Amino acid sequence: MNDSYRYNRDNAIRNPGTTTVKEAINRLLKHYQLQSRFNETYLEAFWAKMMGSTIASRTTRLYVKERILYIEITSAPLRNELVNAKHKMVARINEDMGTSVIDDVVFI
Repeated sequence: MNDSYRYNRDNAIRNPGTTTVKEAINRLLKHYQLQSRFNETYLEAFWAKMMGSTIASRTTRLYVKERILYIEITSAPLRNELVNAKHKMVARINEDMGTSVIDDVVFI
């Protein structure tokens, strides 16, 4: 095996004036004003990871519109628990996202 193609992190140097892929994507999202929609889509995609499998398995529909998270829950007792903890839920989601994505939650 030829060692000349092996990646060596210690010798990796970023040239001045270059940006990482993450920085480039963040700039692109900001420039085209897509950051909020990206965050909403991320929230929908990673709902199970954020809220846990119990809540995710009982969620039948989930979407964000105008900074309001709409959730359809099949379990009435779970829905009642989440209604009581709505403000805590908003804070947890925004904390997990690292930015303010939603302002309110509506259960449908």
